[in-house]
Amino acid sequence: MDTPVSPLAPETIVTPAPVAGVRLATRACGVRYKDRTDVLLALFDPGTTVAGVLTRSKTRSAPVEWCAAGLTQGTARALVVNSGNANAFTGMRGVSSVENIARAAAAVADCAPEAVFVSATGTIGEFLPDARITEPLPEMAAVAREDAWMEAARAIMTTDTFPKTATVRSRIGDVPVTLSGMAKGSGMIAPDMATMLAYVATDAALPAAVLQALLTPAADASFNSITVDGDTSTSDTLLLFATGKAGNPPVTDARDPALRRFKRDLNALLLSLAHQVVKDGEGASRFVAIHVTGAASKRAARRIGLAIGNSPLVKTAIAGADANWGRIVMAVGKAGEKADRDRMAIRIGGIPVCEGGLAVPDYDEAPVAAHMQGREIDIAVDVGIGRGSATVWTCDLTHGYIDINADYRS
Repeated sequence: MDTPVSPLAPETIVTPAPVAGVRLATRACGVRYKDRTDVLLALFDPGTTVAGVLTRSKTRSAPVEWCAAGLTQGTARALVVNSGNANAFTGMRGVSSVENIARAAAAVADCAPEAVFVSATGTIGEFLPDARITEPLPEMAAVAREDAWMEAARAIMTTDTFPKTATVRSRIGDVPVTLSGMAKGSGMIAPDMATMLAYVATDAALPAAVLQALLTPAADASFNSITVDGDTSTSDTLLLFATGKAGNPPVTDARDPALRRFKRDLNALLLSLAHQVVKDGEGASRFVAIHVTGAASKRAARRIGLAIGNSPLVKTAIAGADANWGRIVMAVGKAGEKADRDRMAIRIGGIPVCEGGLAVPDYDEAPVAAHMQGREIDIAVDVGIGRGSATVWTCDLTHGYIDINADYRS
């Protein structure tokens, strides 16, 4: 890719650990890009369960609709993902493309098409050349490997400048289990009940209902708490697969104490992936954490945080290292949630800038301006209403975002 790697990229990209019961393969199929991998095939052993969280967009793509139907079955044998073409807003032809892919993958996985999950990311409104995807699937299945996670993460990238990966060694009770995941996302990032594209697999033995009960709140605290540009994709899909190969004792309730560590580690893995998405925001130069307290509820706090994180005025001030806290006040006010103007307090980089609805007496902007020069910006806002709190993560808005999106289809 010609785009330079984000300055916020991790120093080291983590190579996900293999997960027993999961094999992956990639191929350069020319869906849109030339000379780069753009199709991923993942194969899961029999008995694999699945949970997912999908976009609430009213114009969501045919692959998302297919995944929604598949999740009602709770089992998975294969996943096919292509980059470069979202297969969204493509009518019945888009539906047929998904069905063709599912049937072809089902043939190589020896399963019903309903056990195949399909995702696509890229340009909206262009018909998917699905034959380019289906024809190589038998060859891909023949060479699929447990250790191909990094290649898989690269295959699903679009405007991403680095692959997003994470891995955790966890436990269920006394039994060791592995969690590995990957995500893609760089622009059109304001998830609504999901992420851009993210796939996590574990060798834990967990029924689909338990997986779903663990995944939904974990997604809310991670992917649903990030924003790059305020735009929700038509393709947002988060899937969690459990192969059962670890052989842990049966668990039938997500509240089982044996899941305490697993739940914590799943949340940490998803948060790591979500943060990496923000750090690869198109044109981003700064990673921003926004902590909201004193709100009427957790939901209200997150909505206020997202109003701040989505504000072009706040984001451009951060890009310019301008400690203009008045723009934060503005964003709180437009969020539509209760806030007490005369009790509001704001800290930037831990430094009080306003309290009691007024600028801090003898406020010295110099240390705040110094904080704004850094790569990681910390904003804390108390709105003086209740006990609700939430943290939202975003990035700044630079001219690079315009450059990338103005030329996206060129």
